[in-house]
Amino acid sequence: MSTSNVVLQAGVDVTVTLVKESRSGIGYPAVVVRDDGTHAVVRAPWAAPSDRDFGFVRFERGDVFTEHYWRDRWYAVKEVRTADGTLKGWYCDITRPAQITGDGVVSTDLDLDLWVSADGTTVLRLDEDEFEESGLERRDPAAAERARTALDELEAVARAGGAAGLTGLLG
Repeated sequence: MSTSNVVLQAGVDVTVTLVKESRSGIGYPAVVVRDDGTHAVVRAPWAAPSDRDFGFVRFERGDVFTEHYWRDRWYAVKEVRTADGTLKGWYCDITRPAQITGDGVVSTDLDLDLWVSADGTTVLRLDEDEFEESGLERRDPAAAERARTALDELEAVARAGGAAGLTGLLG
């Protein structure tokens, strides 16, 4: 777990780096909303060069992601809104605890994801096949178990409280 003592200052420009266990990551600019030393929140526009339709949601240029990272939790939660502020939902990445540096956030993605629609009625577990193929269970069984537990916990919270349950985690 990261024990970084760096606390990001609100309003500062940072880079969020998303790393996959099996390959190099991508980085994109974000602005710090707040950081209490455990929970860092940044805001960033949709970073991909083109729109992406997942079938259950479409991420488009102009979408804004408010991203929640924790130094002590095995997930990150990203609230997704359209350019006009309409809530699309929450995309939850199962990750190792975030590493916070003076330059930004490094989040190591463990391939499991959860989507929760804006109204909380759609809760989808995603990419379990990618997780299986990643080999994490062979390389690091303890991390694989933490990842599965985190996904189960997020799903339970989302199903029990819908949007309200998930936003309660973000406090």
